[in-house]
Amino acid sequence: MSDAVRKPIAYRNQCKQVWCTGCGDYGVLKSFTRAFAKLHLANEKIAIVSGIGCSSRLPGYTATYGFNTVHGRPLPIATGLKVARPELTVVACGGDGDGFAIGIGHIPHAIRRNPDLTYFVMDNSIYGLTKGQASPTTRRETKEAKGLVGVDETPINPVLFVLASGAGFVARTQAGDMAHMAEMLQEAIQYPGFAFIHCLSVCVTYQGRSFQDQLDRDVHPLPTDHNPTDAQAAFQIARTDPWALGIIYRRPLGEEFDAKSEPVAE
Repeated sequence: MSDAVRKPIAYRNQCKQVWCTGCGDYGVLKSFTRAFAKLHLANEKIAIVSGIGCSSRLPGYTATYGFNTVHGRPLPIATGLKVARPELTVVACGGDGDGFAIGIGHIPHAIRRNPDLTYFVMDNSIYGLTKGQASPTTRRETKEAKGLVGVDETPINPVLFVLASGAGFVARTQAGDMAHMAEMLQEAIQYPGFAFIHCLSVCVTYQGRSFQDQLDRDVHPLPTDHNPTDAQAAFQIARTDPWALGIIYRRPLGEEFDAKSEPVAE
């Protein structure tokens, strides 16, 4: 198919999606295909690598290369793939449990190796596939209200974690806004290094549709004067505003991460 007529549907296969009705993962899938189409990427030049979980089914619904790995392991597989096939556009994806529980140890190492790939995490703050347990990002008030274990445990701050690990591109979006997701994914793919996208999402089965309504009320764009090349400003956003959407940090080309000069992650 020529680039001039490439459409998002060209990146979808005939497999029937089996997510719950109303799941944000449908929108994420559409945002992926929109971004690929806008970038005029050839299907055979894309590889999507996932872990295990509801969101990790995404590669199975695309007409690209795809690999559904084991739980928490998309990043090492994606890194190896990019090294072996550098001409491919590689996108790793998964959920908050996959990425920030069993898979968290792989994140800082992928960041320091800085392969040219994108890691897209769909964070609904719950284990949806295994019946609604608390995940590493579940807020204390949610656990208390639902009677989940670990009420006294502090949730992980994904954006702060990847910034402190040295990620050169960090953005946040939400699963209820396909246009914004596609825009962030385009920017991440075009960034020449490791790029992280934190996608706020909702599990309609174990959280209910009201969570999406609340998410829509809470999220907002980054301040118009936010400078994404300012590391200090990025850390401040990560610490204080979990609902700000947009490109939080984009390290200027040619600069390297220096832990001694970066703000301390408190």
